[in-house]
Amino acid sequence: MNRISKGAVMVLLILGFYAARSSAFIVTEVEQVIITQFGKPVGEPVTSAGLKFKLPFVQEVNPIDRRVLEWDGNPSDMPTKDKLYISVDIFARWRITDPLQYFLRLRDERSAQSRLDDILGSETRNAVAKHELIEIIRSTKDRVPARDALLTETERQQDIGSLVPISKGRALVEHEIFVAAAEKVRVFGIELLDIRFKRINYNESVRPKIYERMISERRQIAERFLSEGNGEAARIRGDRVRDLNKIQSEAYREVEEIRGRADAKAAEIYARAYNSNASSKGFFEFTRTLQSYKSIIAANTTLVLSTDSELLKFLKGMDPDPGITGTEGPVNGGDIATGAR
Repeated sequence: MNRISKGAVMVLLILGFYAARSSAFIVTEVEQVIITQFGKPVGEPVTSAGLKFKLPFVQEVNPIDRRVLEWDGNPSDMPTKDKLYISVDIFARWRITDPLQYFLRLRDERSAQSRLDDILGSETRNAVAKHELIEIIRSTKDRVPARDALLTETERQQDIGSLVPISKGRALVEHEIFVAAAEKVRVFGIELLDIRFKRINYNESVRPKIYERMISERRQIAERFLSEGNGEAARIRGDRVRDLNKIQSEAYREVEEIRGRADAKAAEIYARAYNSNASSKGFFEFTRTLQSYKSIIAANTTLVLSTDSELLKFLKGMDPDPGITGTEGPVNGGDIATGAR
């Protein structure tokens, strides 16, 4: 009998220990708890940290994180208002503010992440589709770009290298997504804290257009430099031709002056030698006549002259037969024929 009573006491103690252990639970500072009985929530959510109690065996503890949670979406291709496809990667931060509503609708964080994928992804697509690419790329509408120092005032007035004017900018687009998505996730007991674009990549179809614009702006600057260079080159070539013509004309004038002075000096020497005495006069006539032969008679040249021609004055003195009134013979490779008139 004593054994039976001891066994019963032991069983009661064990049952009491497990009952006490099952009824007590600890709520930490980073979580909140929903108590369910047979799968249905009972009572108010436990949001304060400490040792808490529940009905053993029939009630269960469902902890829910109360910290700021992370949502990181997958990159997704979506079109802008100007029909350009971009790859958008966004992230958000959220927390559970109504644990009971959260538990009834979503139960766990995995379901919440899936719901956030749908809502945030949808609102991002809607916002991107309502704005042009430049509105999403540019941070704010008040941003002042750095201008190329090589641009002229005319090119600055033509807005070459300047940013396209926008009405909102990326910050306001993010705010639009945040406001629209926060309303939809609030019904799940979730508070959306922030949403941001993490990365925006150009789609392969968009990149060539962006590159074309960049190339076009650089080409305009390059063409300006090229035209200025061509103009400067033309001016230098013109100056070169003008200076060359001036040098040639001055050189030609100097040559002609030297040649004129030389001819005058030679004529003076010839005249002085011609008028000095008779023998010099004869020698002068002789040498001048020989020079004229070289100038007049060439190879295969035939001259027909009268016997009293000045050109034959010295050749007549060389006639071997004075009785012959005509002379024929080669002179400097040519033929001379003479006859009396």
